[in-house]
This record gives sequence, C-alpha cells and structure tokens, in this order.
Amino acid sequence: MLSPERLERLRGQIDVGRRRLDTARSRAGRIATAAGTVAATAGLFTPVATGESLLATALATGAGLVFLPTGRAARRAAAAAEGKVPEPHHQAKTASVLYVAPGVCLIGVLIAERIVPGVHWGEGLAVAVWSAGTFYLRPSRTARHLLVPPLPPLQTTGDLVVQEQPAFDHPAAQWWAERAAIEGGAAPGTALENIERIGETAMRAVIRSTVSGEPVPDISVRRLSALMDIPEDLISVGPVPGRGASVRQLSVGTADQALDAHTLWATRIAPLAMPGASITGIAFGSMSVPVTMTKEIDA
Repeated sequence: MLSPERLERLRGQIDVGRRRLDTARSRAGRIATAAGTVAATAGLFTPVATGESLLATALATGAGLVFLPTGRAARRAAAAAEGKVPEPHHQAKTASVLYVAPGVCLIGVLIAERIVPGVHWGEGLAVAVWSAGTFYLRPSRTARHLLVPPLPPLQTTGDLVVQEQPAFDHPAAQWWAERAAIEGGAAPGTALENIERIGETAMRAVIRSTVSGEPVPDISVRRLSALMDIPEDLISVGPVPGRGASVRQLSVGTADQALDAHTLWATRIAPLAMPGASITGIAFGSMSVPVTMTKEIDA
C-alpha cells in the first residue's frame, strides 16, 4: 500500500503529465488551424489541392471525434468538478457538436470555393471568419474541457512559475527542498527526513530519494559546503546502516562528546545538588552488583 507521501508525489506526477499532454494538444490544434487557413486560402485561387484538403480535414475531424472522451467516466468527472449531475448524453452530445464544428465549417468553405467560379469576396470573408473564429474561440478545445475539466493554472509571478509546495515539519527539510533538492541543485530529486540535533551546532538527517526504487544521486560535499557556508570537513554523506542506496545519512557539524563521570559531576550535578563536592573514585561491578561510588567533600 502506498504511503500518503508517495500518493501525493504520484498525483503530482500525473498532474504534470496531464499539463504536458494538454499543452501538446493545444499546439496541435494551433497547427491544424493554421493548416486549414492555408488550405482555404489556396482554394480561393486554385482547386488543385481541394480534394486532398477535404480528405485531410475529414480524417482529422473523425479521428479526433473517435478519441474524444464522451464516455460515462468523463461525464462523471465533469459532474463532480461542477458539483452537479448532468443529463444523460446531453453533455457528450454538446461536446461532440462543438468538436466537429470547425472541421465541418472548413469542409463547407472548401466545397463552396470549388463550386463558385473565380475569386468571390464572400469566399474570402468566409475564410477570414473561419480562421479568426477557430483561432480565438477554439471550439474543439472547449469541447474536451467540457468533458474533462482542465487543471487549475499555475500561479505565476513575473516569469517565475510558483508551484504549490508540500508542507514540511522541519525548517531544515523546507530549506533542503527549496535550495538543495531543486533541479540543478546539489541533491536533486531528494528529501530530508529524520532530522535530529546531535550538538549545539550539529545535526544528523536522512537523505531520501523521492523516486521510488532509485538511489540517492551522488552528492558533492563541496557543493553542500558552498551552499551551507560550512567547512567541508564538518559535512559527511554516507550510507545508513541496514538500509539500501535509496537513503543516505547526512551529518553536519561535530557531535557533542559524552562527558565522563568526573566532568559530568563537576559541571552539571555538583553546582546544583552538592556545591563543593568532588568525586575521588568510582568502582563498577557486574550487572548483579550495585555500582559503588566514593567521594570526598572539600571542607
């Protein structure tokens, strides 16, 4: 079973694919409109390519209609997005009519050009109206969006595209996602997890690959040093004990060393609990024998 984080990443990848596919369809529609305009304009002056233009228009319109998602799932998706239930077949029929309208109109213009001899101003007006109407109104694109509502547009600030970022529980994870894990960064395609403090100015964390089944990419300690403004000898990236290559352990800074009993007593216990006391000796026994400790108290 996929974890919520993986499900969220999978949804993000699907959304990216849908946006790219929608962009490709949009560009293909623009190209088809331009080709139709060229064919209709040429038909004003010569009927040489009219037959080929009619065949190409009919095939393109028919093929697009076949792949138009007019099924029950598409109608339910549209109804869920609008918060209402459409009438059976009504929405699919409306979308089908919208989709074939540009092709049918273009076929009519081409046939009229073939029937009417010479160049007539009405033909030129029809070509201009078809080209402008198809280019700006885009009926076929509207028909598809009627069945499958498009994703909301990304928010943009100037030339910078601002995408919604997931919430992070730790500031270091947020910093890592914004600075190190970006495309072209020191550790692209990774996330920072299990962050813990191991000293006054030291931390340890796990670097995880965000792509399931892929290893963490090679991370340059030198680039991390420049990005964090921390000496290279204080940064280490190595394997996580007992784990595979999809995770790596990051250590930054020097961990606090464990204090020996004498120093611990003198610096942390005696000043609060027994001022003036010092430990002179410690005797350790086995697990079944209590630990003994002797001390002398300065007069």
